[in-house]
Amino acid sequence: MKRAFVPTAEQQAVIDAARRLGNLKVKAFAGAGKTSTLQLVAEHFGQRLGMYLAFNREIAANAARRFSPHVDSRTMHSLAWASVSPSLRSRVSLQGEPPHELAARYGLGPLEVRTVTGKAVELAPFEIGRMIADGRERFCRSADIQPATRHIVVDEKIDEAVAAQLRTYLLPYIGHLWEEGAAARAVGAISPDVLLKLWALSEPRIEADYLLFDEAQDSDGVMLSVLGQQHHAQIIYVGDPYQQIYEWRGAVNAMAQIDAPECALTESFRFGATFAALASRLLALLGERTSIRGQEAIGSIMVEDSALAPPVDAILCRKNVTGIWQFAAGLEAGHRPAIRMSPAEILAYADGADRLLAGQRAFRPAAFSLFETWSDAQAFARSAFGQDLLPVVRIVDELGTGYLRALAQRSATGDAADYVISTVHRAKGLEWKRVRVASDFRLRGADGSPMPDDDELRLLYVAVTRAQHVLDISALRDELLRLFNLRR
Repeated sequence: MKRAFVPTAEQQAVIDAARRLGNLKVKAFAGAGKTSTLQLVAEHFGQRLGMYLAFNREIAANAARRFSPHVDSRTMHSLAWASVSPSLRSRVSLQGEPPHELAARYGLGPLEVRTVTGKAVELAPFEIGRMIADGRERFCRSADIQPATRHIVVDEKIDEAVAAQLRTYLLPYIGHLWEEGAAARAVGAISPDVLLKLWALSEPRIEADYLLFDEAQDSDGVMLSVLGQQHHAQIIYVGDPYQQIYEWRGAVNAMAQIDAPECALTESFRFGATFAALASRLLALLGERTSIRGQEAIGSIMVEDSALAPPVDAILCRKNVTGIWQFAAGLEAGHRPAIRMSPAEILAYADGADRLLAGQRAFRPAAFSLFETWSDAQAFARSAFGQDLLPVVRIVDELGTGYLRALAQRSATGDAADYVISTVHRAKGLEWKRVRVASDFRLRGADGSPMPDDDELRLLYVAVTRAQHVLDISALRDELLRLFNLRR
């Protein structure tokens, strides 16, 4: 039997609004008990047929154990999968066309482009094909009816004026690729996102009296378009607009787009007042006027002096390469860290470096894709544009690619790990008692301005709200003090 609990005043306000209003959006800050609130809403809806829509299968499976039998827990992709024809589903399991073969089929050869450092480099057919395929995927995740240049992601190392020309040039090919996959008699491979888009365009009806849409801030445009068609059902959107950190994959901030009455969950059950105050100051830089409230009964200690750095349960980084550096440093210190990266991801850096050292192009990982030699990677990593790459370049230069390969096999597992190393993106939705935040955040604007970009502030907000009791921000202390002294 599920244990009943008494709702807070804010949770009761959400319940009351859900009962007397139509569609509703709930702005829930980090650790504010949004899933518990949705559970309370569902209980008050009684025997009505509900559906909880989650961002991934793991969240949906966990929610299924918490909700009553009257609430189905699904992902949007699983709804699409169950609704389309078996022939369409079978195409998802087919082997996709390699990027270089796609480019060759369209008659596309190498292109010369200019980087942000002014160097002319060759964009190989593999990269061109990958951009076309990725462009189709981003279109499929959007609410748009046809592909547009905004769906085309160009490597950030390419000069922006050249990137704009490249997007215009590649757009017709993305349209061709979409039409090939969407054709009624097509038999080629498609991705789950293509399947979702085709389902969305069929104007589907979700059979439920009400829909509980969790993590709304991470939703794609195509998901919002499907929900916008469900006029028969009441929809309750729940999310934290400041945890929207998936813009790079085409996510939109649904919380800003949804036209519905709004309630707020501002009381975090994860941490105490100290961490709540820090998170509130970060959100104030984003224009948020409401403060997060912590729990007075939870002791939360902020560490600002690196000399006093305590043991931690997690180290959170902005980039994978910083995570690899932290992992290596931990091993050298005699620790047993775990890293939330697969061995294949670490090996890709070693393979790519080996190819560049041999004077060959490396198309994986993407961070190496525009370099022709290892000296190009070294020069870029030490420029103002490429400092994110510097940790892995230093490892290769000082210890060699063999050291990287050995690292890939040394991640501790389970209870054997002293602590976990993770990027913030992979830590989203998780929490630890003691957290250290790494120093690789871009706390100045991309154009050199003193204020960082909004997406960087959101990423830092997610990082600092993963901790329950101890938060080590010593690596960022000076930059945070500078930020808080600025006025937007």
